[in-house]
Amino acid sequence: MDLEAKGVAASPTSQTQPLSGRKKPLQQGWNSKSRAMEDPCLPVVPRLDLGSLVDSDDEEQDVIPENLPAPTDKYKLKYQQQKTEMKEGYKQYSQRNAEKTESNITHQQTPRNKKDDKEMVAAEKKKQTVAEQVMIDHLSRAVISDPEQNLTTEKQEIAHILPDSKLAPLRFRKRMLHETKIRTQSTLTESMLSHKVQFDGRIISRNGRDACRELVGFFFTHDQSLTIYEYRQFGKNRTNVLPFIQKNIYCHQYGRRKGKQYQLGDFYIGANLTFLSSDHPRLPESVKEHTLLILRITNIDRRALDSLKTDSVERDVTSKEGNDRLVFKAIQDVLKEQLRKRGVRILTGLGKYLQQLDKEGNGLLDKADFKQALKVFHLEVSENDFESLWLVLNGNGNGKVDYGDFKRAVIGDMNEYRKSFVRKAFMKLDFNKTGSVSIIDIRKCYCAKKHPQVISGHSTEEEIKTSFLETLKDACSKSDEVSYGEFEDYYEGLSIGIVDDEDFVNILRTPWGI
Repeated sequence: MDLEAKGVAASPTSQTQPLSGRKKPLQQGWNSKSRAMEDPCLPVVPRLDLGSLVDSDDEEQDVIPENLPAPTDKYKLKYQQQKTEMKEGYKQYSQRNAEKTESNITHQQTPRNKKDDKEMVAAEKKKQTVAEQVMIDHLSRAVISDPEQNLTTEKQEIAHILPDSKLAPLRFRKRMLHETKIRTQSTLTESMLSHKVQFDGRIISRNGRDACRELVGFFFTHDQSLTIYEYRQFGKNRTNVLPFIQKNIYCHQYGRRKGKQYQLGDFYIGANLTFLSSDHPRLPESVKEHTLLILRITNIDRRALDSLKTDSVERDVTSKEGNDRLVFKAIQDVLKEQLRKRGVRILTGLGKYLQQLDKEGNGLLDKADFKQALKVFHLEVSENDFESLWLVLNGNGNGKVDYGDFKRAVIGDMNEYRKSFVRKAFMKLDFNKTGSVSIIDIRKCYCAKKHPQVISGHSTEEEIKTSFLETLKDACSKSDEVSYGEFEDYYEGLSIGIVDDEDFVNILRTPWGI
């Protein structure tokens, strides 16, 4: 072995010597020259001359040649394009960062309410469920219920049966519910049904069970027909969607437009849709007690409405309707000043008084009854204004008017945004959907901790709760329960003195937790 040539001893005792002998040269000032003398095979590293280094500018000037050709127009154009793209990219990048910063700031200033988000998701899910059910119902029924299908099927069967097969038993004959291959005149398609306007509605009624029904309607522009469905929810997961008003072409049954067919311009938030209860035998018994069914549109699909509207389709307001609204507004403006400070007491008492005058229980009163009610509650309306009002309300000339319509015409009605929160609060209390709530349940659910007078220390929570219940009891026909109409009258009177919608909504949100 050539171990001695490499400076390593061959004996086992000499194998540890290089490790111990390696520290001594380092202590004695070992350098590259001594190492080169010991091992001439290794190259000698030259000494670094710092003075030979030059600045970077001089080095660049030396590297760039002097005789470079001038750039062509093609490269100049590419350079300008790249420069422009870089500037645009940087500009967009800075804008995105600025938008993110602003969104973060606004998000921190106005935190989103999780409860509102859940309600929005639930509302969208409800609308989608109802829309899908409507499409399924009408696409399947369009063929099944068409009488032309039966005629065409009978012709085909007669053409293919034998002469003596009429005497054959029924089980041997060809029987089909419908023949989908046959196209008839009334067959609907998904494309035709897609041209529709979806809207939410409520029944104008003092019956809490009917007033809180969740109704979703559709107006189809291809044949000017409409249908209304009711959405029911049982518990958290079980839902049901059933037709409330069958799909058909309908006309106005009340007011200046009585007898005219519904058109696209008749659908807007706050519009009333009127139907005869006798034309719909499947309506609930509580609804069929009244001759007229009035539905109020509370929300509508604006995007679909704007896309289907044309320049010629606008809300047609006749001169008579305009005059009627002026009559209502003149009386409401006069009474609004009288009701501003005592609106709750008057409205709750007026509703109770009119209900007592209704001996027959059909909600209709004559002119003398209304005059007497206005006199009892010191609501001053001139004789000319009252006669003009009566001419508008008594359009059918039978001498009697629904006292709910009279109250809405004289005092006015809160907007649908406010009304939706009143219905939401009552539905939370009336979880059994009976149309009335006991005073005990209201006392349990009403929370006055965040009332301004409680926070300031002027009143206790129990005092505010007792005052609220006493005012509500005065409006009730029964001492131990509150109906939806009485609950609505209380907040109708409260709404008169509150200008801002959000202030009114907060008054409902705080005590009821909605």
